[in-house]
Amino acid sequence: MPDRVGTFRVGLFAEIALVFFFLLPCCFAADLRLGIVGTDTSHAVEFTKIFNDPSASGHVGGARVVAAFRGGSPDIAESRDRIGRFSAELSGTWHVPFVEKIGDLCPLVDGILLESVDGRVHLGQFREAAVCGKPVFIDKPLASTLADALEIEKVAAAAKVPWFSSSSLRFGPVQAMRAQDVAGAFVWGPGPLEEHQQLDLSWYGIHTVEMLFTVMGTGVEQVTRTYSPDADVVTGVWKGGRIGTLRVVRPYSSYGAVVYRAGGHAVTNADVSVGYSPLLEEIVKFMRTGVAPVPNAETLEMFRFMDAAQQSRERGGVPVSVRR
Repeated sequence: MPDRVGTFRVGLFAEIALVFFFLLPCCFAADLRLGIVGTDTSHAVEFTKIFNDPSASGHVGGARVVAAFRGGSPDIAESRDRIGRFSAELSGTWHVPFVEKIGDLCPLVDGILLESVDGRVHLGQFREAAVCGKPVFIDKPLASTLADALEIEKVAAAAKVPWFSSSSLRFGPVQAMRAQDVAGAFVWGPGPLEEHQQLDLSWYGIHTVEMLFTVMGTGVEQVTRTYSPDADVVTGVWKGGRIGTLRVVRPYSSYGAVVYRAGGHAVTNADVSVGYSPLLEEIVKFMRTGVAPVPNAETLEMFRFMDAAQQSRERGGVPVSVRR
């Protein structure tokens, strides 16, 4: 007579083994392979360190930088004068190999970090990266003009490539200042300019714009900008009459925010700075799921906001309606 108990035990153990066989890849998935486009920014080195070095402060697991494309903009000092040092560190310290063309990354990576410091080159580089069909994180700024930002969205849609762009500040303390009853906000930060960027706020003021939209959300309808050599004040009127204002200071300043809630209650945080790790954690989730943590529509509205602010500056500070 067959040993029913023994058969049951064998069957049970077999089922358990099958469960572990199918669950293990989920629970212990291999690190994502990431490729960098543009090694003329400190982000290329810092992100690689946080991903690739388990002993690094703020280490983020689940992804590794495995290849890079050099890039570079000879007419921008911040690119021209630093790309050699950053590229050498990626190669020498982190043993990241370089490719000749962006398309060469396609078979090597699961996702792409477009890091070039110059927003003017992002559209062209994104066109090449989109051919890979892999998710793309586009570091700030998304682009140098509203037209380029909108074209990136079109290219991504045609190629069915998920993308997102964000400042790390969005995922710091300012995130906790979001609320359903936000009536307005005032945020501040550094705002150095770069002469080649057509939307001048996109170069560094984008951080402060990100903070403002993090707490205010979308729906801005009108923008007014007051410009001086040392600072800019940009005020937006949102749907329903809510008012959000940012101040950028040159050359540099700290970051901070005041959020006004219904009933006149104000919440102030004079230091909303944050490291890169929270952003990189979001990047890993995005690369695995294809779901952007910042809606593309919100990112594009930020560029409409900056475009209106640019027009306001050029027209002497008059209010400008936000284009749709």
